[in-house]
Amino acid sequence: MTEPLTPAPPQRSWWDRNWKWVVPAGCLGLLAALAGFFVAIAAIVFGTMKSTDVYKQAVATARSNPAIVEALGEPLETGWFLSGTINTSGSSGDADVSIPLHGPKGAGTLYAVAAKSAGRWEFNTLEVEVEGQAERIDLLAAARED
Repeated sequence: MTEPLTPAPPQRSWWDRNWKWVVPAGCLGLLAALAGFFVAIAAIVFGTMKSTDVYKQAVATARSNPAIVEALGEPLETGWFLSGTINTSGSSGDADVSIPLHGPKGAGTLYAVAAKSAGRWEFNTLEVEVEGQAERIDLLAAARED
């Protein structure tokens, strides 16, 4: 006597066999893509701000100031996460930015408030707050003394 043939169990679908690794991998991939998107946007925004004339002038003035060099050391570097606004329209505009600075001796923040008229930036405020010092270093007063 022969045994009755039992039908083979139905084969599970690809999704049924692999969902346990596809779901976490997909979620991680989505999170990585979102993080990459936000990093790219931040790099574009900060890079654009760092390429402006007002940023370059403010940083150059700070780097050439002996009091800043004495307080923070050389080389004087800028940080990535500057904050504030820079608005321009043709030959006019305004800026109010905070730029992190650091050197071998310490760190600080460069504050710059400026207005652009006829294509030239004029600073209303340009000072550095050095961590651990009560008084800010006024770069405009130093420029007037020269």
